Amino acid sequence: MRVGVISADPGHPLLAATAAVLRGDGHRVGFVGPDGVPLAGGGEPVGVAAPGVLADVYLLKARTPQALALAGRLEGRGAPVVNSVAATTRCQDRVEMAAVARAAGLPFAETLRTATVGELAAAGPDLAFPLVLKSRDSRRHDLVARVDTPADLAELAAARPDEPVIVQEFTANSGWDHKLWVVGGQLFAARRRSELSPGGRGPNQPLPPAALPFAWIEAALHIGAVFGLEVYGVDVLHAGAGAAVIVDINAFPGVRGQVGAPEALAALALRRAESGPA
Repeated sequence: MRVGVISADPGHPLLAATAAVLRGDGHRVGFVGPDGVPLAGGGEPVGVAAPGVLADVYLLKARTPQALALAGRLEGRGAPVVNSVAATTRCQDRVEMAAVARAAGLPFAETLRTATVGELAAAGPDLAFPLVLKSRDSRRHDLVARVDTPADLAELAAARPDEPVIVQEFTANSGWDHKLWVVGGQLFAARRRSELSPGGRGPNQPLPPAALPFAWIEAALHIGAVFGLEVYGVDVLHAGAGAAVIVDINAFPGVRGQVGAPEALAALALRRAESGPA
């Protein structure tokens, strides 16, 4: 099989390990940047430009507009892409993400308001604190912050006044984020200190999926069907008494440090290559 990987980073731990698994089994793997240019040291050419021979499947790790446009062209030529452009796009706009999740009955944090940071700062005295601000556009290095006072909000507005954000109610929790990842139906999990906690987040601590409440596992797996995702991450807060609040969904996250994840991704790529376009 020929597997193409759309990513700016061929050295990414999950992708590099997955490529090693595939190559070890005799398959060919090539990396291409979001602009469609093969990456130096990225292995086999993967036919992203017509009339080149297409790979049997493409893994869409990059999520920039350029990468989505490239993946859309590949889908238009009949290539299977994991995750599909449509599924990836559903996770880019956090307003749409929340609406889709809540409509499916998932315990997703409610979006209280959308605005720019500057607009929120102007309304600061009328807001109920604490609250959580997140960039409306889910991307690398986006804004995720707990805001406790109007002064905190004014400080954010001074740095990023025109940033479109959503406002979520702050959920009292244990101070730990639970990171759940699903790769081709296989669940992986870890926990880490919340990035909203005073000390900031620390390293991921692997967590056996069996240690999670069954309802959490059920919700995480259901997300794949709701959003059409095959590789995705779910951020969950423990809100007490076993209750969970889902605060984010990510298409094709890093899944770093999870034993068995590269093998699961390699197996998924081969299944999708064999089954063809969705």
